[in-house]
Parts: sequence; C-alpha cells; structure tokens
Amino acid sequence: MAGSRLPRQLFLQGVAAVYMFAFASLYTQIPGLYGPEGILPARRTLRPQGKGRWQQLWETPTLLWEAPRLGLDTAQGLELLSLLGALLALGALLLRPLRHPLVYLLLWAAYLSACQVGQVFLYFQWDSLLLETGFLAVLVAPLRQPPQGKQASQGGPAGALPHEALPFWLVRWLLFRLMFASGVVKLTSRCPAWWGLTALTYHYETQCLPTPAAWLAHHLPVWLHKLSVVATFLIEIAVPPLFFAPIRRLRLAAFYSQVLLQVLIILTGNYNFFNLLTLVLTTSLLDDQHLAAQPGHGHRKKMPTSWPKALLASLALMLELAVYGLLAYGTVYCFGLEIDWPQRTIHSKTTFTFHQFSQWLKTVTLPMVWLGVASLAWELLAAIWRWTQVRGWLRKLSAAVQLSVLGAATVSLFVISLVPYSYVEPGTHGRLWTGAHRLFGAVEHLQLANSYGLFRRMTGLGGRPEVVLEGSYDGHRWTEIEFMYKPGNVSRSPPVVAPHQPRLDWQMWFAALGPHTHSPWFTSLVLRLLQGKEPVIRLLQSHVARYPFHEQPPTYIRAQRYKYWFSQPGEQGRWWRRQWVEEFFPPVSLGDPTLETLLRQFGLQDKSPPRARRSNSTLAGALHWVRTQLSPLEAPTLLWGLLLAVGAVRVVQALPAPWSSRSSPPARTEKQRQAPKKDLGAACQQATPAPDNCSSGSRTHRRKK
Repeated sequence: MAGSRLPRQLFLQGVAAVYMFAFASLYTQIPGLYGPEGILPARRTLRPQGKGRWQQLWETPTLLWEAPRLGLDTAQGLELLSLLGALLALGALLLRPLRHPLVYLLLWAAYLSACQVGQVFLYFQWDSLLLETGFLAVLVAPLRQPPQGKQASQGGPAGALPHEALPFWLVRWLLFRLMFASGVVKLTSRCPAWWGLTALTYHYETQCLPTPAAWLAHHLPVWLHKLSVVATFLIEIAVPPLFFAPIRRLRLAAFYSQVLLQVLIILTGNYNFFNLLTLVLTTSLLDDQHLAAQPGHGHRKKMPTSWPKALLASLALMLELAVYGLLAYGTVYCFGLEIDWPQRTIHSKTTFTFHQFSQWLKTVTLPMVWLGVASLAWELLAAIWRWTQVRGWLRKLSAAVQLSVLGAATVSLFVISLVPYSYVEPGTHGRLWTGAHRLFGAVEHLQLANSYGLFRRMTGLGGRPEVVLEGSYDGHRWTEIEFMYKPGNVSRSPPVVAPHQPRLDWQMWFAALGPHTHSPWFTSLVLRLLQGKEPVIRLLQSHVARYPFHEQPPTYIRAQRYKYWFSQPGEQGRWWRRQWVEEFFPPVSLGDPTLETLLRQFGLQDKSPPRARRSNSTLAGALHWVRTQLSPLEAPTLLWGLLLAVGAVRVVQALPAPWSSRSSPPARTEKQRQAPKKDLGAACQQATPAPDNCSSGSRTHRRKK
C-alpha cells in the first residue's frame, strides 16, 4: 500500500498557511472589534469569578488570562497572540523543523484563546473547523523529522514509525463528516430552493461577499444551475463514502471531485480561509505514489505476472466500474436527468420525497459509522503489523509506547466525533453509546469535534437583503456610509478579499436577515460611529479620509434595509440593482433615549472608562509601534504580501547554493567518463606524487639494482 509521508507534510504546511492567514486577518481587526473603543470590547469577556487559577483556565481556556501579568489589557494580549501566531505559522510553513507537535499545539492554543473572547465575530463554522483541524495537526506532526532524499522518496523503512500514519486517518474522517453533513442538511432543512434544484439561481447574488465571477455565474442558464445543484448533492452526499474505499483510484476520483467543488466556490465567493482549509483536508485522500514520491510508479505500471495478482487487479477494476455505474445510475434516477437534444439542455428534477430521503438517511447514518470503524480498525492493524517489523528491542519498546498513546488518542477522538456527526439524524444520535456522550460533554468546550452543515437554507429568494447605514448632521440630509467589502454602491464591482475575512461585513450580512434586535452588536456599532471612534471607522474604510464624516462625527445615525439584485448584462457601469424595503434602525443621536435603552438592554453601556495602558510596559509600546507600521496597509494587501513573501522564500530555497560549485568536484569530461576503470592500487600509485629529490628514472635504477 502506498505511503502517506508526503501528503502528511503537505497537510502540515497547509494547516500552517491557514493559521497564518487566520491570525493575520484577525490582527488587522482587533482594535475596531475588541479594543477599548471597539464594538465588543474584549475586556468585558474575562472577569475573574473568584475561582482557582486552573479551574478558571479549564472552564474558559484562554491564554489571555495571563495578559495582565505582561502589563497588557485583553485586547493587547489578543494582538500579541495574533502576531506570535502568524509568525509561528509562517515559520512552520517555511521551515521543516518547526513542523513539530509543540508548535502546532501552541498555534491551536492561541486560536482557541482568541475564540474564547471573540464573541459573535468568531462564531463561524470555519473557526471551529480550524480548531479541530489544528488539534489533529498536533497528532499528525512527527516528533522528529523523517529522513529526506533518496531513502525518503523510496519509502524506505529506516526512520519510519509504525504509528505515523494513524492520526492522519482522523483528517479523512473529519473531511467525511464535513462534506456529508453539509450535503445532508440542505435536504433535511426542507428548503424549497434546494429541493427544487434552484438554489444556485439565487446563491451567487445572495452570498455574503460575491466575487466578480459570481456575476457571470449568476447569468448562466437555469438548466445549468439546476445541474450544478445535482452535482453538488453528488459530491457532498454520494462521493464521501468513497473516502474509505480500498481502491486508491476511487479515493483519487473522490479527491478531484472535492477539489473541483472547492475551486469553483473560491472563484465565485469570498469565503476567507474556509475553502483553503477544506482543500488541506483533502490531502488525506492522497498518497506518496500519486504525488510522485516514488518515481517510476504510475507512469508505466507493469501488469501483474502471477495469476492471483492479475485476478485481484481485474476484480478491483470491475468494482471500480461498478461504483461509477452505480453513481451514474443513482444520479439519473434520483434527479430525473433527461437530455433535450433540440434545445441542447439537460432537464433535472428531484424524484424522491422528504419522507423517502429521511428513511434513507436513517438507513445509512449508522452504517457510515461502522464503515468508519472498519476503516479505523484496518489502520490500527496496519500500524501493529508495521510495529512487528521494527528491529531492536529498544526501538521496538519505544515504538510500542508511541503506538499505544497515538492509538488511544485516535480512537478517543473518533468516539468523541460520533456525537456531532450523529446530529444529522436524530434517531442515530439517540442510539449512540452513552460513554461517547459523556466523553464529548467533558471536552466540548475545547472544540475538539464539532458539527457542520453549511448553506442549510437558501436566503434572499426575493432579493438580497442589505443594511445601509446613513449619517446626518441635521437629521434631514443623509449621507450613506460605505463599507469596503459588502455591497453598497451599485456601481462598485464585488471585491476579491479572500483569504481575509472582514468579520464586520460578514455580520452585517447576517444582521440584514432579521430585525436589529437579533444583532445586539449593531447598536454598539451605531454608538461608536456617533462617537467617531477611529478603530471602528477603520473597519469600514481603511483610509479614514474616505469616510464621509472623518472631520466630525455625524449627529444622527440610521439604517435602511434594501433588496439587492445583480444587474443585467446590458446595464453599463452597474453591478447591482436595489430597492428600498423598510427602515432597519431608527435615527438616533448620542444621549437619545432609544439608544440608551437598547444599550442598557443588551449590556453594552460603558459603565466605567477603560484602564489606561501602563506607560512603563515595554511590550505594550512595542505592540503600538507594530500597529502603527502596519496600519496603512489594507488587510487583503497584508495577507497577499505574506503569500508573496512565502513564494519568494520558496523560490530562494529551491535555487542551488552559490557555494555548491566551489565545494563540489569538477565535472568529468566525456573522455574521462568513457575511460575504463583502473585497479585501485594502480590508481593510488599513479596519484601519489614522486619526491622532489627523486626522479622516476632514479626510482627505476634502484629497482633494477
């Protein structure tokens, strides 16, 4: 069976890259989101309750409890964690020795610490996914780096550990849970757009932050949109069980289908690091042979000579074709695919009912668990077999200890993950082993396993709801307040900001789906804009001069709800059309009773001014200096700059060392290469120089005498 050393290294590098983007993106937004003058100051979230230090740390696991010891407030501590996390992730991405379990444990602890104080702005599924993936990276990372070069490329046993591939199986299981749940919830939600296969006719213009390519995709034919929904169900529901197929070609086919889906999402939507992280998870479907870690394999594969191997190869091929045929037949049958040759279209419709799908889900959810158990058991047996091949009693004992620890951790995490996985089907959730529920409840706050289900319901079926802020000095003439990324000005093209996530813009999208009372933070945003707080203004416009009220804060703030639609192809200079719907937030000013009531209701009043920073804190001064140097850069520019820097370093690392030509022996000429080899003794005699006082002639004379 092909090894997984190269995919594991690819996985660890990918996790490091995602951490780098996540920490750097968060760092740019900390003052406006969590600073003393931010929307939701982080200092309010960490208040000692009179408990012991370790109990307090266990109940609210964040390193920010230690910020006061460093002379920092909570927001400054969060800045320090983000900076250190980004730098540490950058180091792990570039330097192989830093891909160590301790490094990934620090990265996981830092991001978990940020999520504990992040409140609503860090309550996204991809934040939970990063925490779960990051903890798996702690187990996947090797304690010592494997050998490089020819031996490593050939998959030699020297230096290989029996347990090294075992935790990597959990990455594949996580990918399965993510994709399968995301596909199932679309149908269990009874959303008419998903059941009618029309979801993508709305999705491109109603997603949070579309890209310019989304405008093009939105204007594709409806039949192609419906066929794309069918393909989405196929990739997210039918294909994931192939992740555990014993035939590697089936796993590779599943890999490329997942990559195709994620790349299309990246092209049409700004989903920060989420799709990149999903692509990182797909590395668990690869092997060294496919990634050319074993040269000569896969290019001209020799046919097996013995009849048992030939029989197995034939059976594998027949099984592979049967799986493809079953997938094709099931897709045509379940979605009534028909080709209309005159119109050159493909008609599709859902041919099963909600009751039938629910019965099917009850039938397959628990067997999927047993499929995971069987696959994990195979990995455990393979690891035990590799352990039996270890030579030397000391190495065997060390390998046994590591295998026991990693095996127990892998099985425990698998058992814990069964609880959030079973949420897709309530009946299965109730039939799980009670020990799994107790184990999950004990570590739930650490987010080691989470439930997923993206795009459960399609919003904006009647138009994209959008909240537009307006400010005024006199209460009569109102000026719109533009955001950098979310739709506002109908003539401005959709941006490309990934892997950055403007978290305020994302929450504005959620706020537009309901009344403002469902988004308490919005009242705090209005307060900060009335106060003219620069950190919050920078969340809207990175250059304060572009803010319409940069000279003086507005006297009044209000918000209107609009419906937005993509413009038609014939409309020049316009990307959007919009229509006013209703007032979202009433006009308020500082001291307004309505505003004060809302602030008091949501607990957002500043009861006491924030403590002044310690003037003697060198660390606080250093953080302020770094912030001053980086503040002129927009967040996407900073992230893309990091990416370009990584690329430049990679190019330099790939170049031959300038001293290699001096240290290496001179190249042999063609004549020297073709010359026959001489006897070693004769070569040594020929290479030995004669003494200065003795010529070759005198040496011959002495031999004759």
